[in-house]
Amino acid sequence: MDTSTTDDDGESANHIYYNYIYSYRIPVLIIVYLVACTKPVQDGKMRIKLSVKNNNNKVETVQVVVPVKKKKKKIYLTFDDGPNKGTKNVLDIVNDEKVPVTFFIVGEHVFASVNQNNTWDSLRIAEQIEICNHSYTHAHNKYEEFYQSPDSVIADFQRAHDSLDLKNNIVRTPGRNTWRIDSLQFTDLKKSKAAVDSLQKAGFIVMGWDLEWHFDHKELTVKNSADDLLKQIDSVFNNKKTKSPEHLVLLAHDQAYYKAKDSTELRLLIQKLKLREEYELSIASTYPGASN
Repeated sequence: MDTSTTDDDGESANHIYYNYIYSYRIPVLIIVYLVACTKPVQDGKMRIKLSVKNNNNKVETVQVVVPVKKKKKKIYLTFDDGPNKGTKNVLDIVNDEKVPVTFFIVGEHVFASVNQNNTWDSLRIAEQIEICNHSYTHAHNKYEEFYQSPDSVIADFQRAHDSLDLKNNIVRTPGRNTWRIDSLQFTDLKKSKAAVDSLQKAGFIVMGWDLEWHFDHKELTVKNSADDLLKQIDSVFNNKKTKSPEHLVLLAHDQAYYKAKDSTELRLLIQKLKLREEYELSIASTYPGASN
C-alpha cells in the first residue's frame, strides 16, 4: 500500500522535501555560516532557527542544529634538570604513550657521566621530544649569586646552547619562575630581573611555568597523585590563572620519577590527559610567541 502523502497538485511529500532541500541548501548554508559567527554555543552545539519559503511560497521555520568543534586548551608538559637518573623513565613513558613533551636540559648533566651522556643521545633521537635550555651549570644551585651578574648568566646559557647544539632559543631560568615571551613579562623575584631582561635582549625566549608538580627534594618522590594534579590543572584553567589564556605550562622534574611508584603516577597523568577531549598536549615552541 502506498502511504506517501501528496500536496494539492498530487506531488508526493517526499519529492517536495528533496526539492526544497535542493532549492534552498545553498542559501541556508550561507545563513548558517553567517549566524554561526555570532550565535552562542551550548553543549558543543549551535541551534539556529531559520525562516524560509517552501515551493508553495509559504514561510516555514526550520531549526538547524550545528555541531561545533571546541577549541582545545593546550598543556605543555615540561621536564627540568635532565639528564639524570629519572630521565630514562620519563622518556620511556613518553615514548610508550606517544605524547609530545619538552625537556629543559642542564649542560653539565649531559657530560657528567657515561649513563647521562647515553640518555642524552636517546633524547636527541626520540620522536615528539623537544629539547630546550636550562642553563649549563644550573647556577650550581647558588641562585642569588648567579643572577647578580647578567653577563655571566648570558654566557652560561650560551655555553649550554652551543655545547648541546640546541635548535631553538627557548630557555628556563634555574631556581626562578620568569617569563620573557614577547609582551609576556613576569619575574618572581625582582633581584633576578636585570639578568632575565638581559637574556631576552640576547635573543633568548624565557619560559616559566603556570603549575608545578612538586616533589620531595630529599626522597625524590612526587607530593601529589596524578588525580590530585589533574584537579589542579582543571582549577587553574577554570579560574583563568595561566599566563596566556587556554595555555598551561606544567613544570615537572626528571629526578622525581626514578622510583616505580612515581613513574606510575606520571604515566597515569598522561593517560588521563589523553582521555580528556578538552585538552591537547604540545611542545614549548608552539606556545604563543615562543617560536623562533
